[in-house]
Amino acid sequence: MIKNVLLVDDDRAMLLALQEGFARYSDSFSVLLAGDGIEALEYLKRQPVSLVVTDLKMPRVDGFELLATIMANFPDIPVIIITGYSTPEMERLARKGGAVSFVAKPFLIENLARQIVSMLRQEADGGTLHNVSSGMFLQLIEMEQKTCTIRLEEKTFGEKGVLFFVEGELCDARVGERQGEIAAYEIFGWDDVSLAIQNDCTVRQNRINKELSSLLIEGARRSDELEAQRAARHGGAARPGSGSSPDDTLTGVRLKIECTLGTRCGLEDVIRDERWMGRVHSISQSGERLKLGKLSLAYIDQGDSCDYLLLPADHAVVAVNPKCPRDKLLQLLGE
Repeated sequence: MIKNVLLVDDDRAMLLALQEGFARYSDSFSVLLAGDGIEALEYLKRQPVSLVVTDLKMPRVDGFELLATIMANFPDIPVIIITGYSTPEMERLARKGGAVSFVAKPFLIENLARQIVSMLRQEADGGTLHNVSSGMFLQLIEMEQKTCTIRLEEKTFGEKGVLFFVEGELCDARVGERQGEIAAYEIFGWDDVSLAIQNDCTVRQNRINKELSSLLIEGARRSDELEAQRAARHGGAARPGSGSSPDDTLTGVRLKIECTLGTRCGLEDVIRDERWMGRVHSISQSGERLKLGKLSLAYIDQGDSCDYLLLPADHAVVAVNPKCPRDKLLQLLGE
């Protein structure tokens, strides 16, 4: 994945010189050019940026103002300050404001390029994964009480998002201009993602304050609505087969179980088997004739390595092994 580096300077000649000098690193990062802080902020709102390199003295919004805005609204994006008016006090203020590096002019473009490449590598120092379901992976982050920043890209429309974990707790999320809980729901509704893990998190304030399991379930519930919104933003149709498909229903059942009882709860599979549904229909009819009410849940104890729960409303069959906490599962699925 080629990463975007945003260069900000009111000196057009400097921007073009940096762009030309960085051309040899095009396999590592691409360059975006902004003439001042306002233009830079518009870039940050519209598309993903992995790193910002900015001059200090600029019209309208200067480098210090830009740095403060980035730290407040895009805290995962590192900022390198470059300036021709370097003083120890100015460097101290820049680093106190959140800059990761301070470069005095004149400088060698090659040295700055190496510094950029080194910082970009830190984005994925914890590894990368492709074509994964984010739900189960994120539960492992919670279980291991990991502190990290996770960058995700969904495959349908190419949207990108960021999740911030501190000691296994989801503190914040970001997708474009959307932040916090609403951004988390959108990310958790993505089906097929690539993700990169950075073993660090600059965010400390918790803007979400909700259990990860409840966020995952709600994200799955909202996935159809949010996908339609993404399609509208990108001027296209939602992916074929989106909507309340049988596979979506089965995925929702699996998520509900694993988010509440954990990934090691003894769940073997969630399937659709019409042979079982035929039996359910017969049992349900018998119950109605006897005025016992409608069948909502059935547990089949086979006495061997696998038992089954039948969910008539979802047309789902849940296969579990003997390790499964049966009472908790019955209570959960009977709600």
